[in-house]
Amino acid sequence: MSVAVPVEVILASQSPRRRALLTLVGIRHVVRPADIDESLHPGEEPVPHAERLAREKAHRLAARHPDAVVIAADTIVVLDGEILGKPAGAAEACATLARLSGRTHTVFTAVAVARGGRTESAVEAVRVTFRALGPEEIAAYVATGEPMDKAGAYGIQGYGATIVERIEGDYFSVMGLGLRRLVELLARVGLRYDFAEGVTARR
Repeated sequence: MSVAVPVEVILASQSPRRRALLTLVGIRHVVRPADIDESLHPGEEPVPHAERLAREKAHRLAARHPDAVVIAADTIVVLDGEILGKPAGAAEACATLARLSGRTHTVFTAVAVARGGRTESAVEAVRVTFRALGPEEIAAYVATGEPMDKAGAYGIQGYGATIVERIEGDYFSVMGLGLRRLVELLARVGLRYDFAEGVTARR
């Protein structure tokens, strides 16, 4: 009879939102951010870019912790084919939100899981539509500070929830970590998500 054995889980990200999502579903973990160059390669398209970064983060930590399972992710916001990164300041945040106002953009979240020399990854695409925003409302939102560390200059789990008109796809992927996709990738590397035990291996 096989026995479920807990596995050490490393989150290769210091994102408080990703930490909260793992905690939400009972996955105990430690945080060890991966320091990689996140620059866009010449001619690189948005989806391959996000997946490459997630895989590189996972590989960086997996090389140092071969007995653990490493979870990594990367989220990008794309409008008209352009990646809208984290704003450099309040003016850039306002400009980004003005571009997104009343329009639909796509959030791509790549998730990678590495264990024992094997890495599995996937990208989730979610269409997000903003309601129309006026300059004063944009300025007030930026003044909260919430947009400053987020791709696309907004967070759907905070004040930004009030400016999103609708989403088409996985809400948790917009937050930064698709949980359904994560469970699928864990299974691909031979692990199981258990409601009570978190991430386990079978022996």
